[in-house]
Amino acid sequence: MLDRLNKIEGRFNEIEQEMADPAVIADMSKLQKLGKERATIEDMIYLFRSYKADIKNLAEAKEFLNDTDDADLREMAKEEIAVLENLIEKKYQDLKISLLPKNPNDSKNIIIEIRAGAGGDEAGIFAADLYRMYTRYAFNRGWKVDVLNINEAAGIGSIKEVVFEIDGTNTYSVFKYESGVHRVQRVPTTESGGRIHTSTATVAVLPVAEEVDVDIDEKDLRIDIYHSGGAGGQNVNKVATAVRITHIPTGLVITCQDERSQLKNRTKAMSVLRSRLFDLEQQKQNSELSADRRSQVGTGDRSEKIRTYNYPQDRITDHRIGLNVHNIPKIMEGDLDDIFHALASEEQVRLLSSFNSGN
Repeated sequence: MLDRLNKIEGRFNEIEQEMADPAVIADMSKLQKLGKERATIEDMIYLFRSYKADIKNLAEAKEFLNDTDDADLREMAKEEIAVLENLIEKKYQDLKISLLPKNPNDSKNIIIEIRAGAGGDEAGIFAADLYRMYTRYAFNRGWKVDVLNINEAAGIGSIKEVVFEIDGTNTYSVFKYESGVHRVQRVPTTESGGRIHTSTATVAVLPVAEEVDVDIDEKDLRIDIYHSGGAGGQNVNKVATAVRITHIPTGLVITCQDERSQLKNRTKAMSVLRSRLFDLEQQKQNSELSADRRSQVGTGDRSEKIRTYNYPQDRITDHRIGLNVHNIPKIMEGDLDDIFHALASEEQVRLLSSFNSGN
């Protein structure tokens, strides 16, 4: 591990030298590229340098302890050694974490797709609850939410499907474990007999793909323009602005009717299409990985049941890591940090275990 860190520090020094070169300063493109590379490793390097300084201070403290006969000074040296040893151990573990492989999509914005599953009207109400939960979380973080498409049922607060984008800091790294089947167990408001029903909704979290990530040939697209329809099917726009894009090679169909501008709807639909194609390619690559390299918090398979929301017992269970949390009303208002942190920590433990077995 230390050899790897020394090599990374060497590269960090090279970058700083290059960025001080007048020729590089004059080349804005190269300067930005170097600055980006530097930013990805600078925290790690500062931590590594602090770690090395503590190692040096520890050696000096031990040497001082051996060289002095003064009881008070020896006691002070022992205290300093204990503090330094704890600091060094913590920084060593932090350095391990800093070397763990990072998901290249973690810094990307996301598109979330929520669809009602089994359970009729109650499944649609649950899908609406999940939509509210995620958007509340995003709003509380100061992130921007942009609805790309929504298909609502009339009058009952039910959603058949909603597609929305969240624009914020490292949003994919936060939401990436949410893909899968979410299950709810509760007495529906439409149930007169007080029986508990089980319903489901599916969630897909896609990193927003840039044009450079996915190459789409216009010849592979069929684009239809039509009138937007609201809940119950009534016409809400006299001008044809809704856009349906079909990607012929994959059969993917993207619909966007949220905006009153045909151009804006087309732009949003293309963004969703790029992200879905990007996700398909990533799923293909992931399926080629051996089972022991897959995340313990789930493969991200859309058919995988990941979480149950049990209202009678006021308990949410994440089946991938055996996590149980309570206070469903608070969580459904967007208080998701405990769940998100637990999933990220479990993934970190798995990666550290792989790291340690390989070193």
